Amino acid sequence: MAQYHVTLDGDVLHGLFQRDEGVARLLEQVLNQILQAQATEQLHARPYERSEDRQGYRNGTLPHPLTTRVGTLTLRVPRLRSGQFSTDLFFRYQRSEQALVLALLEMVVNGVSTRKVAKITEELCGTEFSKSTVSDLCKRLDPIVQAWNNRTLREQRYPFVLVDALVLKIREEGRVRSRSALIAIGVNEAGYREVLGLMLGDSESEASWTEFFTWLKSRDLRGVDIVVSDSHGGLVRAVRSQFQGATWQGCQTHFMRNILDVTPKSLQGEIHSRVRALLDAPDTKTARLLLEKVQDDYAHKAPKAIAILETGFDDATAVLELPERYRKRLRTTNGVERLNEEIRRRERVIRIFPNRESVIRLLGALLMELDEKWSFGNRYLDMAEYLEWREKQREAQKQSSKIHRLG
Repeated sequence: MAQYHVTLDGDVLHGLFQRDEGVARLLEQVLNQILQAQATEQLHARPYERSEDRQGYRNGTLPHPLTTRVGTLTLRVPRLRSGQFSTDLFFRYQRSEQALVLALLEMVVNGVSTRKVAKITEELCGTEFSKSTVSDLCKRLDPIVQAWNNRTLREQRYPFVLVDALVLKIREEGRVRSRSALIAIGVNEAGYREVLGLMLGDSESEASWTEFFTWLKSRDLRGVDIVVSDSHGGLVRAVRSQFQGATWQGCQTHFMRNILDVTPKSLQGEIHSRVRALLDAPDTKTARLLLEKVQDDYAHKAPKAIAILETGFDDATAVLELPERYRKRLRTTNGVERLNEEIRRRERVIRIFPNRESVIRLLGALLMELDEKWSFGNRYLDMAEYLEWREKQREAQKQSSKIHRLG
């Protein structure tokens, strides 16, 4: 390690104990002397020294502001006529700056507002960072998030897909508008969850969901067998048109809520337990027998509730066709909604997003982090039984088609 002789000005030493900025001035003087010493090393000659070993000449200095914890320093970086001056003095600062930027990004991803981030960095660094500066730093996330959100999905097949949407407030053209963040989670054939993608739509309309599903398929989403979602009309129509041949499983939590909303209060406890029993039935045949009993007992007492139950029964119990171990995690959108709660926790701090790009930046960064945890965490489902069951189903369909053709 190089050693340098440093001379300290008496006024600076006196100011170290008399003024708040004394440490900054002391550090500034030391670093400037080190820069000059490094220039001497590089040129093999001190200023104005006559030497046969001289490798070039000085050409003044350039001011270089350096923000540190003790304040902003002004360093005088030597200029050389014979080439560019090189120093490793800023290397540690560059690493610290990168760490600071990463910390800023992490704070924003975790829901800290840019105003609070600016205040925190002022306390840490002794200088003020404006909200716009923090926002500019956070834009470094954009290419990373976009690359992840547009990655190919061809490396896996995704038998199970769960989708949901969150309504967010975004400032557009001087007005605050409600927009929908559409999110899809897939379970691949290895049994791991993945965040398949995020898109911002104008609403939860069929057109928005169709665009979202088309985009996922353009990235090679394939092998979809079951799609789980709530019963929003536009969403269901888009699922059925974009994933023909796949089964739609309506979220049982939403289904139960819709039934109870129109059930007389005096009957809510009874109907809840009866409907829960048929949803937990061991097979579809048993569930249908329980449905008939509920119809007989409550058709006149709670006609609106029974009408919803009858209409949504097949979609709410589609999961009963699967092996039992897969039903619990595929009968509701709870897996997506827990993810939505993580997003809401951060979104409540921001309240109103300044633009669409900031939504994708924040939500995308959070979803990337969760996606990485899932990929290295525990397996979500053991898919061996499902894959075996699916193969038997296909063989049975082939045999049925063969018999039908022969007949």
